Amino acid sequence: MKHILLAEDDVDFGHILKQYLEISGYQITWAKDGKEALEQFKNGHYNICVFDVMMPKMDGFTLAEKVIDINPETPFIFLTARKLKEDKIKGLKLGADDYIVKPFEADELVLRLNNILKRTEKAALQLPQKDIVIIGTYTFDTHRLELSSGDYKKQLTQKEAELILFLFNHKNQLLKREDILKAVWENDDFFSGRSMDVFISRLRKYFKQDPSISIESIRNVGLEFKIS
Repeated sequence: MKHILLAEDDVDFGHILKQYLEISGYQITWAKDGKEALEQFKNGHYNICVFDVMMPKMDGFTLAEKVIDINPETPFIFLTARKLKEDKIKGLKLGADDYIVKPFEADELVLRLNNILKRTEKAALQLPQKDIVIIGTYTFDTHRLELSSGDYKKQLTQKEAELILFLFNHKNQLLKREDILKAVWENDDFFSGRSMDVFISRLRKYFKQDPSISIESIRNVGLEFKIS
């Protein structure tokens, strides 16, 4: 049974959501504010997190940042009543796997949770058998999900690791956006496209110490991961 950490301060909505998710086969730990959710995360193991954005004591964005510091591999979804584009972009930059605006159908949330967990499990099985991959002057430890070069070390998320491996396995090739999205995100909708843009920006920063490595965008076509 997959374990979900649910952070939702609306008692009535949280109670209904908890019951529905349990009926759908999940184990639920429900925290009623961000601070309580953080303590629950520190003391338990969760397959995925569902965070309301607007909560007392600690908002969902701050909570997600702290969760990422503890375990960057745990996927998470934001729930919000706000439809602001800025909120969606902020959530994407934090690495959210999805962003759902209230009101929504509980069936939709369950479907998205199932899809994210399937992708996460599939990605874990697809990591290469060898632990170390050399990319230019960088060493990529696929077991520890760590990218390093000299004194520089970066702990990666599962999604970042998947994207790096896909790009590296197709280095010096022009890749269509939809091909990258389908391979790493398993769909090419708007949300996934924006998420990919955020992840590509991160990877450019991670690899900036080696001038022989670049990720070039070809407008309206795709990307090329170049290693000269």
